[in-house]
Amino acid sequence: MTSIIHHDDCLKHNTGPQSPESAQRIAAVLGGLESVSGLEYLPAPAASVEQLSRVHPDAYLNLLRETEPEEGRVFINEQDNMMSKGTLDAALRGSGAICFAIEQVLSGQVANAFCAVRPPGHHAESATSMGYCFYNHVAVGARHAQALGARKIAIIDFDVHHGNGTQEIFESDPDVLFISSHQMPLYPGSGYPEETGCGNIINLPLAPGTGGTEFRKAWSRVGLPAVHGFEPDLILISAGFDAHRRDPLGHLEVRDQDYAWITGELMDLAEDSAGGRLVSILEGGYDMEALATASAAHVRELMRNG
Repeated sequence: MTSIIHHDDCLKHNTGPQSPESAQRIAAVLGGLESVSGLEYLPAPAASVEQLSRVHPDAYLNLLRETEPEEGRVFINEQDNMMSKGTLDAALRGSGAICFAIEQVLSGQVANAFCAVRPPGHHAESATSMGYCFYNHVAVGARHAQALGARKIAIIDFDVHHGNGTQEIFESDPDVLFISSHQMPLYPGSGYPEETGCGNIINLPLAPGTGGTEFRKAWSRVGLPAVHGFEPDLILISAGFDAHRRDPLGHLEVRDQDYAWITGELMDLAEDSAGGRLVSILEGGYDMEALATASAAHVRELMRNG
């Protein structure tokens, strides 16, 4: 069975009328998933301080708590990082969702899971919020999986933007493989091929205008073979859908069928070495129609073994 992990607290984060990272994104995803039958919906718990502290230092967690306003909105670190009352409630559910999903998958209660949460997480570094992100959910999840006994974890990121935070957190950990395909040049300006960490980082930059054929080639020639050789016992996906041809924040030409393809390829790899154990979490995606159809294509493919 495939589980969808979500909580309405994710709607509390109020970024204002001008931000593309809005609560409408979750409505779009959940609306798209209405076309997928047989899913199990489970509420996301809030992440614990222990779970967050495996990634983020106490001083940073305290800074976020002190910065969140009682009313209105404030910027933190960047002019696109908006906090409102309820921002941290939403972010706690994001990190809690992936930790809970990993527990469900590692215990065999579900085959795989998709976390439909916001704000996203992959730009958050260990002690820096940026790019709409406050807690790095996929990193919190990976550290939680390690605490539960997972030996080798592969994190796959196909968001249009490079997952700089995830790279920064794991670049010295040989037990975590991080592979990112992303448009370059584009925010945040990182993700060059020569950024290799301790040999565990693989970046697949794509030029503006790149479509599904080249997207698939990059993963088929480099990314997927690297996952196969790494032999992870858990695969985590930072599932950003803003490489979609309709998305306003990027200039790639990926389509729904390309997201279905890479999902299927990753599921095959998970079956090969990880007993099918795979957890996906929403990152970017800012065109509501594309977000609905692409996330549905992604989850339909998860359902193949779910």
